[in-house]
Order: sequence, then structure tokens, then C-alpha cells
Amino acid sequence: MSTSIRVTDDTKRMLESLKREDETFDELLERLAQSEKPIDIGAWSEEKADRAREAVERSRESFER
Repeated sequence: MSTSIRVTDDTKRMLESLKREDETFDELLERLAQSEKPIDIGAWSEEKADRAREAVERSRESFER
């Protein structure tokens, strides 16, 4: 199955600049779509999350002075 999508000339030029010589536009779009991975919620260990919270708190305190 094939689907057409419309893009502006500017968008096409931007895509062409990202496209590798040996890939089709379909392959380019697939590569770009796969590189946008969702945020992995809960990826930090509890220890790392605690350190981040402490850093945020120290930063906030520094602005209160």
C-alpha cells in the first residue's frame, strides 16, 4: 500500500538534507520516527532520583537568598 503526504517545499528541502544517499524518503521517515523514543518513566534508580530532587531543592534555595 502507498500513501502520499503533502509537505511544503521548505520541509522537503529539510528532509532532503537529512536523507542519506542510499535511502528512500520512506526509509528516512521511518528512521526519524524511530529515533523519537518516548521518555522511559521510572528510568532513574531511587538513589539517582533522590540526588536530583536534592539538587533542585538546593537550586531553589539559592534563588531565595
